[in-house]
Amino acid sequence: MCGVVGIVSHQPVNQLIYDALLLLQHRGQDAAGIATNSGSTFNMHKANGLVRDVFRTRNMRSLPGCIGIGQVRYPTAGSSSAEEAQPFYVNAPFGIVLAHNGNLTNSEQLKTEMFNIDRRHINTDSDSEVLLNVLAHEIQEATTGYSLDPDALFKAVGILHKRVRGSYAVVAQIAGHGLLAFRDPYGIRPLCIGFNDTDSGPEYMIASESVALDGLGFRFLRDVMPGEAIFIDIEGRLFNRQCAESVVLNPCAFEYVYFARPDSVIDGASVYATRLKMGEYLAEKIKQQFSAGDIDVVMPIPDSARPSAMELALKLNLDYREGFIKNRYIGRTFIMPGQGMRSKSVRQKLNAIGAEFKGKSVLLVDDSIVRGTTSREIVQMARDAGAKRVIFASAAPPVMYPNVYGIDMPTRKELIAYGRSTEEICREITADALIYQDIGDLKRAIADVNPLLKTVEASCFDGIYVTGDITQDYLNRIESARNSPKPSKDDTVRSQLNLNLASVD
Repeated sequence: MCGVVGIVSHQPVNQLIYDALLLLQHRGQDAAGIATNSGSTFNMHKANGLVRDVFRTRNMRSLPGCIGIGQVRYPTAGSSSAEEAQPFYVNAPFGIVLAHNGNLTNSEQLKTEMFNIDRRHINTDSDSEVLLNVLAHEIQEATTGYSLDPDALFKAVGILHKRVRGSYAVVAQIAGHGLLAFRDPYGIRPLCIGFNDTDSGPEYMIASESVALDGLGFRFLRDVMPGEAIFIDIEGRLFNRQCAESVVLNPCAFEYVYFARPDSVIDGASVYATRLKMGEYLAEKIKQQFSAGDIDVVMPIPDSARPSAMELALKLNLDYREGFIKNRYIGRTFIMPGQGMRSKSVRQKLNAIGAEFKGKSVLLVDDSIVRGTTSREIVQMARDAGAKRVIFASAAPPVMYPNVYGIDMPTRKELIAYGRSTEEICREITADALIYQDIGDLKRAIADVNPLLKTVEASCFDGIYVTGDITQDYLNRIESARNSPKPSKDDTVRSQLNLNLASVD
């Protein structure tokens, strides 16, 4: 999962992009990057780390220009190497830099095509570099001479839609021409556009979430439609076209459950409102399973579960309490590598208020349960704080299947719900009782807020992959690749040296 932003303005955009990335920091804490365009020259700085650590004053001064893009990243495909921080750059045609949120499911096939047919070299393991080279090749094929017009760009994106599979929300800038943005034909990953009227004319921002627009004073215009491409030239003129032959809006359900900020609106549905609805539906299920007096107090696992927990407590007429205090300077445990690191981080991240737990039957509400490590630690913290009974509720259904569209859930064995019943999961996390949201209620919670969202991408819950290209063999391959340690650069060099020596002998 990543956050992307692109801005076309009449003033330098480096500070605007930096501020937008701060507002999107929750979408990726592994790396950050900004690329701006001044004349025909790109200026870029990117590195591993949080936005505030990657960019210093000297870096910001080296990013002049009134058009630019940025990204915050956590890796799903490729590695956490600084070499794979985005944006990526390719010099032909025209010069293009690109930032991508999502995950390509046919990147290996595309790599082969790039080498054997398109004669393009892919230098990293990142599928975003593959996507950039597909775009660059199709733009080159669609243009003649030195000219570039919106029709050629839209034709290139249309062919890209036919070649590329998976999820992608993209911002790209073309040196001396403008900003291009597009979204996959299923609209899996979010992307929206806003504008700001100035004395010099309108300026535009395209971002992963509406919160970036709100925070910088841009007025929300609309979501980028599935399959749509938008081009804003350096004069500030906006062009758009539907470039895919067939589109069906299937936004990722996990955006509403966990990833997106509650103050964002994605595809016409307020994230906050959908989480309230999740709590409302979950309350109805709890009423059927528990009697009055079984639960003394409702507590959220901060932060994303808070709206659901508040609404649940209201519907059940129970006290709502903040039993855990969060250290906001610890990163998200969900996106931390390794079970040991996640387990250690939970205790650093949360601290229990003993008086709120002592002698009580506590209902803990979390947004979801993925690997179960965090849930187990939290249940134990509640017991250590004096709770007499710990009931655990998930505002989302069981996460039973890998997510291949940009969320780091690729290995079934890592998912606590895979192959286990609710009772078995309850024992694993050591709770006294466990309640999951029903998949139908989750989908209803989103549709209640925006009735136009008749379908959502919920593969990690229901195993239905909307792109239609995910097979058992594909899942086995990505799990095998994940479980196989990658050779270090030193190992690669040694192997090459041994091969050269063997050929000499």
